Amino acid sequence: MEPTMPLKKDFSDLRLSFEPLTLYQKFEQVCVLMLTTLIAIIIALALWNLTLKILLSIWATNFDPTDYGVFQTVFGMIFTVIIALEFKRSLLVVAERRHSVVQVRSVILIALLAVVRKLIILDLSSTDAFHLLALAAAILALGAVYWLVRDQGQPREIIAAGDG
Repeated sequence: MEPTMPLKKDFSDLRLSFEPLTLYQKFEQVCVLMLTTLIAIIIALALWNLTLKILLSIWATNFDPTDYGVFQTVFGMIFTVIIALEFKRSLLVVAERRHSVVQVRSVILIALLAVVRKLIILDLSSTDAFHLLALAAAILALGAVYWLVRDQGQPREIIAAGDG
């Protein structure tokens, strides 16, 4: 009977925090929780798929992490999981109602991770210079925007303490 008590308290706390919200805020919270659940399922499946592919490659003895193609595939899959985890984390921030909208920093970070993933899986022998220039410009632009919004949402005293 002891383990059910904290669960009942959690549901009670959730219900109490849900009551003062407007209808739209409740709708937003339900959407965020559903998206979080779906992304968690996708992350679990992607991690399972990554684990199986690596284990099967090792078992078939054709796993050579120094081979560039293997490196690209494995790290591309790892970055896919990392991007999904970051996306899920940004939704959890919204779900905890610390912020009413997704933070710009999170979106930029996810975009940076996606571009880095693209660079890792890119086959340089078949990529033209213009494509590489476009990716470099995207990284520089995203980095600049990330730097510009780095203090977004933080209290001024924390920012001032970090500067000194």
